Amino acid sequence: MSRLILLTGASGYVGGRLLPMLEEAGHRVRCLARHPEYLAPRVSTRTELVRGDVLDADSLAAALAGVDTAFYLVHSMGSASSFVEEDRRGALNFGAAARAAGVRRIIYLGGLGEDQGDLSDHLRSRHEVGDLLRRSGVQVIELRASIVIGSGSLSFEMVRSLTEHLPVMVMPRWVRVLSQPISIQDLLAYLGRSIDLEIEGNPVIEIGGAEQVSYRDLMVEYARQRGLRRLMIPVPVLTPRLSSLWLGLVTPLYARVGRKLIESIVHPTVVRDDSARRLFDIEPQGVSTAIAAALRNEDQEFAATHWFDALSSSGAPASAYGGVRMRGRLVDTRELTVPVPPEDAFEPIRNIGGQNGWYSCNFLWRLRGWLDLLIGGVGLRRGRPRNRDLRAGDSLDFWRVEAYEPAHRLRLRAEMKVPGRAWLELAVEPVEGGSRIRQTAVFDPNGLAGLLYWYGIYPLHALVFRGMIQALARRAVT
Repeated sequence: MSRLILLTGASGYVGGRLLPMLEEAGHRVRCLARHPEYLAPRVSTRTELVRGDVLDADSLAAALAGVDTAFYLVHSMGSASSFVEEDRRGALNFGAAARAAGVRRIIYLGGLGEDQGDLSDHLRSRHEVGDLLRRSGVQVIELRASIVIGSGSLSFEMVRSLTEHLPVMVMPRWVRVLSQPISIQDLLAYLGRSIDLEIEGNPVIEIGGAEQVSYRDLMVEYARQRGLRRLMIPVPVLTPRLSSLWLGLVTPLYARVGRKLIESIVHPTVVRDDSARRLFDIEPQGVSTAIAAALRNEDQEFAATHWFDALSSSGAPASAYGGVRMRGRLVDTRELTVPVPPEDAFEPIRNIGGQNGWYSCNFLWRLRGWLDLLIGGVGLRRGRPRNRDLRAGDSLDFWRVEAYEPAHRLRLRAEMKVPGRAWLELAVEPVEGGSRIRQTAVFDPNGLAGLLYWYGIYPLHALVFRGMIQALARRAVT
Protein backbone atom coordinates (compact mmCIF):
# COMPACT_ATOMS: atom_id res chain seq x y z
CA MET A 1 0.00 0.00 0.00
CA SER A 2 1.31 3.49 -0.86
CA ARG A 3 2.24 5.96 1.85
CA LEU A 4 -0.43 8.24 3.31
CA ILE A 5 0.41 11.92 2.94
CA LEU A 6 -1.20 14.67 5.01
CA LEU A 7 -1.46 18.04 3.29
CA THR A 8 -2.11 21.17 5.32
CA GLY A 9 -2.80 24.46 3.57
CA ALA A 10 -4.53 22.78 0.60
CA SER A 11 -6.77 25.81 0.16
CA GLY A 12 -3.76 28.12 -0.09
CA TYR A 13 -1.74 29.08 -3.13
CA VAL A 14 1.06 26.52 -2.94
CA GLY A 15 -1.01 23.77 -1.32
CA GLY A 16 -3.78 24.19 -3.87
CA ARG A 17 -1.31 23.46 -6.66
CA LEU A 18 0.52 20.73 -4.80
CA LEU A 19 -2.69 18.77 -4.19
CA PRO A 20 -3.45 17.77 -7.82
CA MET A 21 0.22 16.98 -8.37
CA LEU A 22 0.19 14.55 -5.45
CA GLU A 23 -3.07 13.01 -6.68
CA GLU A 24 -1.75 12.59 -10.22
CA ALA A 25 1.40 10.93 -8.84
CA GLY A 26 -0.83 8.27 -7.27
CA HIS A 27 -0.26 9.20 -3.63
CA ARG A 28 -2.89 8.59 -0.97
CA VAL A 29 -3.68 12.10 0.24
CA ARG A 30 -5.50 13.39 3.29
CA CYS A 31 -6.20 17.13 3.58
CA LEU A 32 -6.53 18.94 6.90
CA ALA A 33 -8.88 21.90 6.51
CA ARG A 34 -10.87 24.16 8.79
CA HIS A 35 -13.69 24.17 6.25
CA PRO A 36 -13.46 20.89 4.27
CA GLU A 37 -16.77 21.63 2.54
CA TYR A 38 -15.07 24.46 0.62
CA LEU A 39 -12.27 22.14 -0.47
CA ALA A 40 -14.49 19.19 -1.44
CA PRO A 41 -15.19 20.27 -5.07
CA ARG A 42 -11.44 20.52 -5.78
CA VAL A 43 -10.28 17.07 -4.64
CA SER A 44 -10.47 13.67 -6.31
CA THR A 45 -12.69 10.92 -4.92
CA ARG A 46 -9.56 9.18 -3.59
CA THR A 47 -8.52 12.11 -1.42
CA GLU A 48 -9.72 12.20 2.17
CA LEU A 49 -10.84 15.42 3.87
CA VAL A 50 -10.54 15.91 7.63
CA ARG A 51 -11.83 18.88 9.59
CA GLY A 52 -9.19 20.39 11.84
CA ASP A 53 -6.96 23.33 12.65
CA VAL A 54 -3.31 23.43 13.75
CA LEU A 55 -4.38 25.91 16.44
CA ASP A 56 -6.74 23.25 17.85
CA ALA A 57 -4.48 20.53 19.22
CA ASP A 58 -7.38 18.14 19.87
CA SER A 59 -8.28 18.09 16.16
CA LEU A 60 -4.87 16.83 14.99
CA ALA A 61 -4.71 13.26 16.29
CA ALA A 62 -7.29 11.89 13.86
CA ALA A 63 -5.80 13.86 10.96
CA LEU A 64 -2.29 12.46 11.55
CA ALA A 65 -3.27 8.85 12.30
CA GLY A 66 -1.44 6.49 9.91
CA VAL A 67 0.34 9.36 8.11
CA ASP A 68 3.85 8.76 6.72
CA THR A 69 4.69 12.24 5.44
CA ALA A 70 3.07 15.57 6.35
CA PHE A 71 3.33 18.82 4.43
CA TYR A 72 3.22 21.85 6.72
CA LEU A 73 2.17 24.78 4.51
CA VAL A 74 0.41 26.87 7.14
CA HIS A 75 1.09 30.46 8.16
CA SER A 76 -0.94 33.29 9.64
CA MET A 77 0.44 36.38 7.86
CA GLY A 78 -3.08 37.54 6.95
CA SER A 79 -4.28 37.33 10.54
CA ALA A 80 -5.50 40.50 12.19
CA SER A 81 -4.11 39.27 15.54
CA SER A 82 -0.53 38.30 16.41
CA PHE A 83 0.52 36.07 13.54
CA VAL A 84 3.83 35.32 15.28
CA GLU A 85 2.11 33.83 18.30
CA GLU A 86 -0.39 31.91 16.14
CA ASP A 87 2.39 30.46 13.99
CA ARG A 88 4.30 29.44 17.13
CA ARG A 89 1.29 27.73 18.69
CA GLY A 90 0.37 25.96 15.44
CA ALA A 91 3.90 24.57 14.98
CA LEU A 92 4.06 23.30 18.58
CA ASN A 93 0.67 21.62 18.29
CA PHE A 94 1.47 20.02 14.94
CA GLY A 95 4.93 18.80 15.93
CA ALA A 96 3.65 17.17 19.12
CA ALA A 97 0.73 15.48 17.32
CA ALA A 98 3.00 14.27 14.50
CA ARG A 99 5.41 12.68 16.97
CA ALA A 100 2.56 10.99 18.87
CA ALA A 101 1.19 9.60 15.59
CA GLY A 102 4.57 8.21 14.48
CA VAL A 103 4.88 10.41 11.39
CA ARG A 104 8.12 9.67 9.51
CA ARG A 105 8.76 13.11 7.96
CA ILE A 106 7.44 16.68 7.95
CA ILE A 107 8.12 18.81 4.86
CA TYR A 108 7.92 22.49 5.70
CA LEU A 109 8.05 25.48 3.35
CA GLY A 110 9.81 28.43 4.97
CA GLY A 111 11.38 31.66 3.77
CA LEU A 112 14.88 32.64 2.68
CA GLY A 113 16.83 35.16 4.72
CA GLU A 114 19.89 35.12 6.97
CA ASP A 115 19.20 34.20 10.58
CA GLN A 116 21.53 36.92 11.78
CA GLY A 117 20.68 40.60 11.64
CA ASP A 118 17.45 42.56 11.93
CA LEU A 119 15.03 40.16 10.26
CA SER A 120 11.39 41.14 9.81
CA ASP A 121 8.80 39.57 12.10
CA HIS A 122 7.50 37.56 9.14
CA LEU A 123 10.84 35.98 8.21
CA ARG A 124 11.85 35.47 11.85
CA SER A 125 8.55 33.68 12.44
CA ARG A 126 9.07 31.49 9.36
CA HIS A 127 12.45 30.38 10.72
CA GLU A 128 11.07 29.86 14.23
CA VAL A 129 8.33 27.57 12.90
CA GLY A 130 10.99 25.35 11.33
CA ASP A 131 12.93 25.23 14.62
CA LEU A 132 9.80 24.31 16.61
CA LEU A 133 8.87 21.54 14.19
CA ARG A 134 12.39 20.09 14.46
CA ARG A 135 12.18 20.07 18.26
CA SER A 136 9.28 17.62 18.00
CA GLY A 137 11.69 14.78 17.21
CA VAL A 138 10.11 14.08 13.81
CA GLN A 139 12.47 14.45 10.85
CA VAL A 140 11.88 17.82 9.19
CA ILE A 141 12.95 18.88 5.70
CA GLU A 142 12.70 22.67 5.59
CA LEU A 143 12.74 24.22 2.13
CA ARG A 144 13.41 27.96 2.23
CA ALA A 145 12.23 29.97 -0.77
CA SER A 146 12.05 33.62 -1.77
CA ILE A 147 9.50 35.18 -4.14
CA VAL A 148 7.26 32.64 -5.89
CA ILE A 149 6.43 33.45 -9.52
CA GLY A 150 3.14 32.00 -10.66
CA SER A 151 -0.28 33.28 -11.69
CA GLY A 152 -2.11 34.10 -8.49
CA SER A 153 0.89 34.19 -6.14
CA LEU A 154 1.03 37.15 -3.78
CA SER A 155 4.33 38.52 -5.09
CA PHE A 156 3.43 38.02 -8.76
CA GLU A 157 0.08 39.75 -8.29
CA MET A 158 1.84 42.69 -6.64
CA VAL A 159 4.26 42.98 -9.56
CA ARG A 160 1.40 42.70 -12.05
CA SER A 161 -0.83 45.28 -10.38
CA LEU A 162 1.90 47.87 -9.95
CA THR A 163 3.18 47.45 -13.50
CA GLU A 164 -0.25 47.33 -15.15
CA HIS A 165 -1.78 50.26 -13.29
CA LEU A 166 1.08 52.76 -12.94
CA PRO A 167 2.68 54.21 -16.10
CA VAL A 168 4.97 56.20 -13.78
CA MET A 169 6.27 54.45 -10.67
CA VAL A 170 8.30 55.71 -7.76
CA MET A 171 10.93 53.16 -6.79
CA PRO A 172 11.66 53.11 -3.02
CA ARG A 173 14.82 51.44 -1.80
CA TRP A 174 13.15 48.10 -1.01
CA VAL A 175 12.32 47.67 -4.70
CA ARG A 176 16.05 47.33 -5.44
CA VAL A 177 16.90 44.70 -2.81
CA LEU A 178 18.02 41.36 -4.27
CA SER A 179 15.89 38.23 -4.14
CA GLN A 180 16.04 34.87 -5.92
CA PRO A 181 12.55 34.21 -7.31
CA ILE A 182 11.46 30.63 -7.95
CA SER A 183 8.77 29.53 -10.36
CA ILE A 184 5.78 27.72 -8.89
CA GLN A 185 6.57 24.73 -11.12
CA ASP A 186 10.09 24.40 -9.66
CA LEU A 187 8.82 24.91 -6.11
CA LEU A 188 6.28 22.12 -6.54
CA ALA A 189 9.00 19.86 -7.96
CA TYR A 190 11.17 20.40 -4.87
CA LEU A 191 8.23 19.73 -2.55
CA GLY A 192 7.17 16.58 -4.38
CA ARG A 193 10.66 15.09 -4.53
CA SER A 194 11.21 15.76 -0.82
CA ILE A 195 8.81 12.92 -0.01
CA ASP A 196 11.33 10.23 -1.01
CA LEU A 197 14.53 12.22 -0.63
CA GLU A 198 17.18 10.00 0.97
CA ILE A 199 18.73 12.19 3.64
CA GLU A 200 19.55 12.01 7.33
CA GLY A 201 18.91 14.61 9.99
CA ASN A 202 16.83 17.76 9.66
CA PRO A 203 18.21 19.69 6.68
CA VAL A 204 17.42 23.31 5.87
CA ILE A 205 17.58 23.51 2.07
CA GLU A 206 17.65 26.87 0.30
CA ILE A 207 15.89 26.84 -3.07
CA GLY A 208 15.59 29.51 -5.71
CA GLY A 209 15.52 30.25 -9.40
CA ALA A 210 18.46 30.68 -11.73
CA GLU A 211 18.95 34.42 -11.09
CA GLN A 212 19.23 36.97 -8.32
CA VAL A 213 17.06 39.97 -9.18
CA SER A 214 15.14 42.81 -7.52
CA TYR A 215 11.45 43.64 -7.61
CA ARG A 216 12.37 46.41 -10.04
CA ASP A 217 13.92 43.83 -12.35
CA LEU A 218 10.73 41.76 -12.12
CA MET A 219 8.60 44.78 -13.05
CA VAL A 220 10.85 45.62 -15.99
CA GLU A 221 10.66 42.04 -17.31
CA TYR A 222 6.89 41.83 -16.76
CA ALA A 223 6.43 45.14 -18.61
CA ARG A 224 8.62 43.88 -21.47
CA GLN A 225 6.58 40.70 -21.90
CA ARG A 226 3.29 42.62 -21.74
CA GLY A 227 4.48 45.31 -24.15
CA LEU A 228 4.17 48.11 -21.56
CA ARG A 229 6.31 51.24 -21.34
CA ARG A 230 6.94 52.29 -17.75
CA LEU A 231 8.87 55.18 -16.24
CA MET A 232 10.52 54.18 -12.95
CA ILE A 233 11.78 56.97 -10.68
CA PRO A 234 14.04 55.98 -7.75
CA VAL A 235 13.36 57.69 -4.41
CA PRO A 236 15.30 57.35 -1.14
CA VAL A 237 12.22 57.14 1.10
CA LEU A 238 8.75 55.54 1.31
CA THR A 239 8.72 53.51 4.51
CA PRO A 240 7.21 50.02 4.69
CA ARG A 241 4.11 51.48 6.36
CA LEU A 242 3.61 54.11 3.66
CA SER A 243 4.46 51.58 0.96
CA SER A 244 1.83 49.16 2.29
CA LEU A 245 -0.85 51.86 2.18
CA TRP A 246 0.29 52.73 -1.34
CA LEU A 247 0.05 49.06 -2.34
CA GLY A 248 -3.44 48.89 -0.86
CA LEU A 249 -4.58 51.58 -3.30
CA VAL A 250 -3.23 50.01 -6.48
CA THR A 251 -2.96 46.27 -5.83
CA PRO A 252 -5.25 43.54 -4.47
CA LEU A 253 -3.15 43.26 -1.29
CA TYR A 254 -4.59 44.21 2.06
CA ALA A 255 -2.50 46.96 3.61
CA ARG A 256 -1.50 44.81 6.62
CA VAL A 257 -0.37 41.92 4.39
CA GLY A 258 1.46 44.34 2.10
CA ARG A 259 3.30 45.84 5.06
CA LYS A 260 4.41 42.43 6.35
CA LEU A 261 5.53 41.49 2.84
CA ILE A 262 7.51 44.70 2.35
CA GLU A 263 9.13 44.39 5.79
CA SER A 264 10.50 41.07 4.52
CA ILE A 265 11.48 42.43 1.12
CA VAL A 266 13.89 44.96 2.65
CA HIS A 267 16.16 42.00 3.48
CA PRO A 268 18.01 40.13 0.71
CA THR A 269 16.46 36.71 0.16
CA VAL A 270 18.98 34.85 -1.95
CA VAL A 271 20.38 31.31 -1.95
CA ARG A 272 23.73 31.11 -0.14
CA ASP A 273 23.97 27.31 0.12
CA ASP A 274 24.02 25.18 -3.03
CA SER A 275 22.85 21.96 -1.34
CA ALA A 276 19.63 21.98 -3.38
CA ARG A 277 21.67 21.53 -6.56
CA ARG A 278 23.41 18.49 -5.07
CA LEU A 279 20.34 16.86 -3.53
CA PHE A 280 17.78 17.38 -6.31
CA ASP A 281 17.92 16.76 -10.04
CA ILE A 282 16.16 20.06 -10.79
CA GLU A 283 17.40 22.82 -13.09
CA PRO A 284 15.52 25.96 -11.94
CA GLN A 285 14.00 28.34 -14.46
CA GLY A 286 15.14 31.90 -14.97
CA VAL A 287 12.95 34.92 -14.32
CA SER A 288 12.00 35.51 -17.96
CA THR A 289 10.90 31.89 -18.43
CA ALA A 290 9.03 31.86 -15.12
CA ILE A 291 7.05 35.02 -15.92
CA ALA A 292 6.23 33.75 -19.41
CA ALA A 293 5.01 30.47 -17.90
CA ALA A 294 2.89 32.34 -15.35
CA LEU A 295 1.19 34.38 -18.07
CA ARG A 296 0.72 31.34 -20.28
CA ASN A 297 -0.68 29.18 -17.49
CA GLU A 298 -2.99 31.97 -16.47
CA ASP A 299 -4.43 32.07 -19.99
CA GLN A 300 -5.02 28.32 -19.89
CA GLU A 301 -6.64 28.47 -16.44
CA PHE A 302 -8.81 31.39 -17.49
CA ALA A 303 -9.90 29.70 -20.71
CA ALA A 304 -10.90 26.64 -18.70
CA THR A 305 -13.24 28.65 -16.49
CA HIS A 306 -16.78 29.66 -17.38
CA TRP A 307 -16.38 33.34 -18.08
CA PHE A 308 -20.01 34.09 -17.26
CA ASP A 309 -19.34 33.06 -13.65
CA ALA A 310 -17.61 36.41 -13.16
CA LEU A 311 -20.96 38.18 -13.22
CA SER A 312 -22.97 35.61 -11.35
CA SER A 313 -20.40 35.38 -8.56
CA SER A 314 -20.39 39.15 -8.20
CA GLY A 315 -24.12 39.26 -7.61
CA ALA A 316 -24.72 41.45 -10.65
CA PRO A 317 -27.57 40.58 -13.01
CA ALA A 318 -26.45 38.52 -15.99
CA SER A 319 -27.70 41.15 -18.46
CA ALA A 320 -25.85 44.05 -16.86
CA TYR A 321 -22.75 45.70 -18.28
CA GLY A 322 -20.29 46.61 -15.59
CA GLY A 323 -16.81 45.65 -16.70
CA VAL A 324 -16.62 42.98 -14.01
CA ARG A 325 -13.00 42.05 -13.18
CA MET A 326 -12.00 38.39 -13.34
CA ARG A 327 -8.32 37.50 -12.93
CA GLY A 328 -7.34 40.94 -14.19
CA ARG A 329 -9.67 40.79 -17.19
CA LEU A 330 -12.88 42.70 -17.86
CA VAL A 331 -15.90 40.54 -18.57
CA ASP A 332 -19.31 41.39 -20.02
CA THR A 333 -21.82 38.51 -20.10
CA ARG A 334 -25.39 38.57 -21.36
CA GLU A 335 -27.88 35.76 -21.88
CA LEU A 336 -31.39 35.15 -23.19
CA THR A 337 -33.57 32.04 -23.30
CA VAL A 338 -35.36 31.05 -26.50
CA PRO A 339 -38.07 28.34 -27.02
CA VAL A 340 -36.12 26.34 -29.62
CA PRO A 341 -33.68 23.40 -29.46
CA PRO A 342 -29.93 24.12 -29.27
CA GLU A 343 -29.37 23.34 -32.97
CA ASP A 344 -31.81 26.10 -33.98
CA ALA A 345 -30.53 28.52 -31.35
CA PHE A 346 -26.97 28.03 -32.62
CA GLU A 347 -27.85 28.57 -36.29
CA PRO A 348 -27.34 32.39 -36.33
CA ILE A 349 -24.08 31.94 -34.43
CA ARG A 350 -22.92 29.37 -37.00
CA ASN A 351 -23.44 31.90 -39.80
CA ILE A 352 -22.13 35.03 -38.12
CA GLY A 353 -19.63 37.39 -39.73
CA GLY A 354 -18.50 38.03 -43.28
CA GLN A 355 -21.35 38.95 -45.66
CA ASN A 356 -23.88 38.06 -42.96
CA GLY A 357 -22.59 40.75 -40.64
CA TRP A 358 -22.80 40.81 -36.85
CA TYR A 359 -26.57 41.27 -36.59
CA SER A 360 -26.46 44.52 -34.63
CA CYS A 361 -25.01 47.96 -35.37
CA ASN A 362 -23.25 46.68 -38.49
CA PHE A 363 -22.27 50.26 -39.37
CA LEU A 364 -20.23 50.38 -36.14
CA TRP A 365 -18.56 47.06 -36.96
CA ARG A 366 -17.66 48.43 -40.42
CA LEU A 367 -16.35 51.65 -38.86
CA ARG A 368 -14.22 49.67 -36.44
CA GLY A 369 -12.86 47.60 -39.33
CA TRP A 370 -12.03 50.73 -41.32
CA LEU A 371 -10.25 52.30 -38.34
CA ASP A 372 -8.33 49.08 -37.82
CA LEU A 373 -7.11 49.14 -41.43
CA LEU A 374 -6.13 52.78 -40.99
CA ILE A 375 -3.77 51.95 -38.13
CA GLY A 376 -2.28 48.89 -39.81
CA GLY A 377 -4.67 46.16 -38.66
CA VAL A 378 -6.46 43.48 -40.66
CA GLY A 379 -9.87 45.15 -40.72
CA LEU A 380 -12.94 43.23 -41.90
CA ARG A 381 -11.57 42.39 -45.36
CA ARG A 382 -10.84 38.71 -44.58
CA GLY A 383 -14.52 37.78 -44.25
CA ARG A 384 -15.36 34.19 -43.38
CA PRO A 385 -14.72 30.80 -45.05
CA ARG A 386 -17.13 30.08 -47.92
CA ASN A 387 -19.48 27.11 -48.17
CA ARG A 388 -18.51 25.39 -44.92
CA ASP A 389 -18.77 25.65 -41.16
CA LEU A 390 -16.13 27.40 -39.14
CA ARG A 391 -13.17 25.52 -37.71
CA ALA A 392 -10.61 26.30 -35.02
CA GLY A 393 -7.87 28.39 -36.63
CA ASP A 394 -10.12 30.06 -39.26
CA SER A 395 -10.04 33.82 -39.69
CA LEU A 396 -13.41 35.55 -39.30
CA ASP A 397 -13.25 39.25 -40.18
CA PHE A 398 -10.83 40.66 -37.59
CA TRP A 399 -11.21 37.64 -35.30
CA ARG A 400 -9.53 34.24 -35.18
CA VAL A 401 -11.59 31.16 -34.28
CA GLU A 402 -10.12 29.64 -31.10
CA ALA A 403 -12.80 27.02 -30.51
CA TYR A 404 -15.81 25.76 -32.46
CA GLU A 405 -18.25 23.12 -31.22
CA PRO A 406 -21.31 22.67 -33.49
CA ALA A 407 -24.60 23.53 -31.80
CA HIS A 408 -22.74 24.58 -28.67
CA ARG A 409 -19.93 27.13 -28.74
CA LEU A 410 -17.92 29.58 -30.85
CA ARG A 411 -14.98 31.37 -29.23
CA LEU A 412 -13.13 34.11 -31.09
CA ARG A 413 -9.85 35.88 -30.32
CA ALA A 414 -9.46 39.45 -31.58
CA GLU A 415 -6.77 40.23 -34.14
CA MET A 416 -7.69 43.88 -34.56
CA LYS A 417 -5.41 46.54 -33.06
CA VAL A 418 -6.38 47.03 -29.42
CA PRO A 419 -4.41 48.00 -26.28
CA GLY A 420 -4.75 44.51 -24.83
CA ARG A 421 -6.28 41.19 -25.79
CA ALA A 422 -9.95 40.48 -26.46
CA TRP A 423 -12.20 37.46 -26.88
CA LEU A 424 -15.85 36.95 -27.81
CA GLU A 425 -17.65 33.73 -26.96
CA LEU A 426 -21.12 32.75 -28.14
CA ALA A 427 -22.54 29.62 -26.54
CA VAL A 428 -25.82 27.70 -26.43
CA GLU A 429 -26.93 25.22 -23.79
CA PRO A 430 -30.20 23.31 -23.40
CA VAL A 431 -32.61 24.38 -20.67
CA GLU A 432 -36.14 23.38 -19.81
CA GLY A 433 -38.43 24.54 -22.59
CA GLY A 434 -35.70 25.56 -25.03
CA SER A 435 -32.14 26.88 -25.06
CA ARG A 436 -30.08 29.57 -23.38
CA ILE A 437 -27.90 31.78 -25.58
CA ARG A 438 -24.96 33.26 -23.73
CA GLN A 439 -22.73 36.00 -25.13
CA THR A 440 -19.48 36.85 -23.34
CA ALA A 441 -16.97 39.55 -24.23
CA VAL A 442 -13.61 39.45 -22.41
CA PHE A 443 -10.89 42.09 -22.47
CA ASP A 444 -7.43 41.78 -20.96
CA PRO A 445 -6.32 45.43 -20.79
CA ASN A 446 -2.72 46.33 -21.50
CA GLY A 447 -2.02 48.79 -18.71
CA LEU A 448 -3.76 52.12 -18.26
CA ALA A 449 -4.26 52.57 -22.01
CA GLY A 450 -6.28 49.36 -22.11
CA LEU A 451 -8.51 50.44 -19.23
CA LEU A 452 -9.11 53.83 -20.85
CA TYR A 453 -9.97 52.11 -24.13
CA TRP A 454 -12.49 49.73 -22.55
CA TYR A 455 -14.26 52.28 -20.38
CA GLY A 456 -13.92 55.08 -22.93
CA ILE A 457 -16.13 53.25 -25.44
CA TYR A 458 -18.58 52.03 -22.83
CA PRO A 459 -21.65 53.55 -24.58
CA LEU A 460 -20.76 51.73 -27.83
CA HIS A 461 -20.07 48.47 -26.01
CA ALA A 462 -23.42 48.64 -24.26
CA LEU A 463 -25.23 49.38 -27.53
CA VAL A 464 -23.50 46.67 -29.57
CA PHE A 465 -23.54 43.91 -26.94
CA ARG A 466 -27.17 44.47 -25.97
CA GLY A 467 -28.32 44.61 -29.58
CA MET A 468 -26.29 41.56 -30.56
CA ILE A 469 -27.74 39.17 -27.98
CA GLN A 470 -31.26 40.37 -28.79
CA ALA A 471 -30.70 39.88 -32.53
CA LEU A 472 -29.31 36.37 -31.98
CA ALA A 473 -32.42 35.48 -29.98
CA ARG A 474 -34.78 36.89 -32.65
CA ARG A 475 -33.06 35.05 -35.49
CA ALA A 476 -33.06 31.80 -33.53
CA VAL A 477 -36.87 31.68 -33.43
CA THR A 478 -37.56 32.89 -37.02
